[in-house]
Amino acid sequence: MSASGDAALERDLEWLSLEDDEEIVWVGGPDRRTLLPTLAIGIPLSIVLIGILIIVGEYLRIRNTVYVITDGAVYRKTGVLSRDVKRIDHEKVQDISYSQSALGSTFGYGTVQLTTAGGAGVEMAFRSVPDPRTVQQRISEQVGRHRDPGQGEGDVLEEILTELRAIRTAVEGSDERGEVPDIDGEGLLEPDSGTDTESDRRKPVRRRQPPTDDPESVDDDSSETDPTDDRLLEDRSLEDRPPEDEDRNRR
Repeated sequence: MSASGDAALERDLEWLSLEDDEEIVWVGGPDRRTLLPTLAIGIPLSIVLIGILIIVGEYLRIRNTVYVITDGAVYRKTGVLSRDVKRIDHEKVQDISYSQSALGSTFGYGTVQLTTAGGAGVEMAFRSVPDPRTVQQRISEQVGRHRDPGQGEGDVLEEILTELRAIRTAVEGSDERGEVPDIDGEGLLEPDSGTDTESDRRKPVRRRQPPTDDPESVDDDSSETDPTDDRLLEDRSLEDRPPEDEDRNRR
C-alpha cells in the first residue's frame, strides 16, 4: 500500500482505539455497488430534487460505515453526523454466519452476522461487505485462537464416563458384601445393627409343653423348663398314690 493510502486509512481509523498489543487483521466497509438500487430509484426522482437527496444520503452512509477485525475483537463504526462505535471481544462470539441476496450473489457481496453467548439475536452485522465468506473465515480464525483449548467436549465426556465407572464399581462391590453404597461416593455405609437380621426372624420359638402323666415323656432339656412345671408334677404324683398311703397319712 502506498504512503497516501496509509494516510487515508489512518484518517478513516482515527475513531478506533486499540489496546497496546492489538493488531488490525482486516478493514472494510459496504460494497459501493450497493448504490445501484439507490441510483435506479434516485435518478428518475432527481427532477424534483428528492432523488438527489436519496443518492447523497445513501453514499454518505456507505462512506462512513467501517468494519474492522483485529486479533482481539471486531469493531463497527456507523453514523454520518454522529458516530456510533461498537466492539465485541472474540471470547464472547458464539456464532458467525453470512447471507447473500440475489443481487449480492450476482455481484459478490453479502452480510456477515455475529451472535454472542447470552445475547438476544444478532449482536453485530457487517452489511454488504465484499466476499462475505472470506470475512467470516477471518473472524472464525481469530475466535478459535481465543477459545480455551485446555478442555474440549471430549475431555468433559471422558470425565463423566470416569465418574460413572467409579459409581458402578462401588455399587457392584457393595452388592457382593451386602453393604449399602454411599451416593456421594465417600464410602460404604454399614447396615443398621439395631434391625433384626434374617436369621433372627427365622429362629424358632420354643413353646412350653403341658405336663403329662407319663414322667418319661418329660422333655430331656429340663433345665430350660419353667419351675412351675415341677410343682404341677408333684401335685399329680400325690393324686396317683394308692388309698392305703392316704389312710396311713390320716392315722
